[in-house]
Amino acid sequence: MGRRWRDGRGTLTIHGERGEVSIPLEVASSYRARTKGLLGRDAVDGALLLTPAGGVHTFRMRIPIDVAYLDRKLTVIAVRTMEPGRLGLPRLRSRHVLEAEAGVMAGWGVRVGVRVTMTAE
Repeated sequence: MGRRWRDGRGTLTIHGERGEVSIPLEVASSYRARTKGLLGRDAVDGALLLTPAGGVHTFRMRIPIDVAYLDRKLTVIAVRTMEPGRLGLPRLRSRHVLEAEAGVMAGWGVRVGVRVTMTAE
């Protein structure tokens, strides 16, 4: 897929058992944006895509988050809920990481094997 993402906004579409679900997306592809991530936020409107990324941590975060690891083809390879102050294990095949408020990914139908697509605004 060799696409180069840029910092900005877009739409995340989840292609799962519930049909297509579209969610507002924020893209963090620069080093600065990936480093900041969700730090200092009390809520997330939709999801945040960290790219490239193979792992995440929740040190200095205020809220628990759901984390979905995506491979090169944008297929979910793992989903975890992380409390603040945790270090997630890196996923060897992961090229992108989606972050959202804890509990919402299950409602969106995000699970291992589901494909997602992203469009930039």
